[in-house]
Parts: sequence; structure tokens; C-alpha cells
Amino acid sequence: MMNRLMARMLEPLRGESVLDIGCGTGLGAAAFLEMGLHVSGLDPSADMLDIAAKNVGNRADLHRGVAEDLPFEDNHFTYAAIVNTLEYVEDPQKTLEEAFRVAKDRVFISFLNRHSPLVSGIRAQRVFIRNIYSDARFLSVWEVKRMIRGLLGDVPLSWRSISRFPNPMGVIRRERPPLHLICKFPLSPFIGMSVSLVPRYKTRPLRLKCGTKVFQSTLTGLACAQWRPHDGSIAL
Repeated sequence: MMNRLMARMLEPLRGESVLDIGCGTGLGAAAFLEMGLHVSGLDPSADMLDIAAKNVGNRADLHRGVAEDLPFEDNHFTYAAIVNTLEYVEDPQKTLEEAFRVAKDRVFISFLNRHSPLVSGIRAQRVFIRNIYSDARFLSVWEVKRMIRGLLGDVPLSWRSISRFPNPMGVIRRERPPLHLICKFPLSPFIGMSVSLVPRYKTRPLRLKCGTKVFQSTLTGLACAQWRPHDGSIAL
């Protein structure tokens, strides 16, 4: 279901490039390949990358590195995705900043919702039992939105939630998957966000060094201009 939400919110064009940040075992990379994208994946774990290589083969470029310091140039990819990765990075805001730096169109972000009953149960359980969520840092919709706004300003941003309910026909058709509902529900366990990147430009003063000599230049062969350094005037 997350792959469907990812495709729906990212709206990728076939043939474009995407970076899967925190690619893990390559399940997200495989989904991007099904969308017809050129896929690159990055993960800090060599073991995870070995599994990802078995899952996607040579169809994706896999790199070892951390999300807070991506080894790619600015605007290198059309899209970037951070799928269930913000919970485990050292610096979530820096991770977002790097994703926005290397992508030039849109960034998809998904995470477990801090305010959902599911995550509340996970947080209570890890007090007594150590599991894969023991070191996770759970975030809310508003926390992630605040970080994005702080980095990019008022850019186009949308979010959706995934809620799962039991299938009322499960007694008759047990092979059917649970009924899924995509909406905006702040207590849903899974949140997906799409951020559209707006080009931003930096300007800086241009310093010009001028000597004390009188410079002459011919303008299109019709007139000759002289600049007098002592008074700043121009004579034709």
C-alpha cells in the first residue's frame, strides 16, 4: 500500500531518476524500478546493501553512505525518497536538507506517526523488550512540516495517511487483503508527504577593480566612450 501512496504522491515520469535514501533491503528501489525510473539507493549498512543487491541486481546503483551527507551534487536526481528512514537518522532536519539539495523536482517522505495508537504501543513495548524500534525517534506530521518550512519556506506540500481496517468480507474471501483507506487522519500509523521543490537563487555583489588609467572602448564601431576615473564621468 505504501508503494501505491508513493506513486500517487510523487507522480514520477518514466525514465527520470530517483534516489532512495535509506534504501535498506531494496524493497522501495524495486518499487521505483516498476515505475520505470532510473534508481539509485543509499544506506549506511553494508549488510543491507548486500540484501538490496540480491533483490534488485544490477538494475539500481547502490551506494554506502549516511543520509546527512549525501555524496551527490546539487540537483543530481529528479526525485528523492525518504521511506521510513527519518526515525533512525542522527539528524532528521539535516537529512531533509540533503534530500532537498540533491533533488530538483519532488521529494517523497514517509514515516510512522508519533501520535498514532500503533506507535504508542510500540513505544510502551520497547521499554520492556528491545526490538527494531528501540532506537527509533518517532515524529508527528506537524514536526516534519515545521522542519520542511524552516528549510524551504512556503513550498507546495501535501500529506496523506494510510489507515487499515479489517475486511468485513474476510470470512468469505480470506485471500482478500485488508481494506485500505487513504485520507488525512492525524492518528493514522503511516504518513506520506510530497514536497515540490521551487528553484531558489542566491545573489552576491560583484566586485570590480578599476585602475587609474583612462580606458577606451569602441561601442559597435559607432562611438568611442572614455571613462574618467577621477570624477566618474563618461565622455563620448
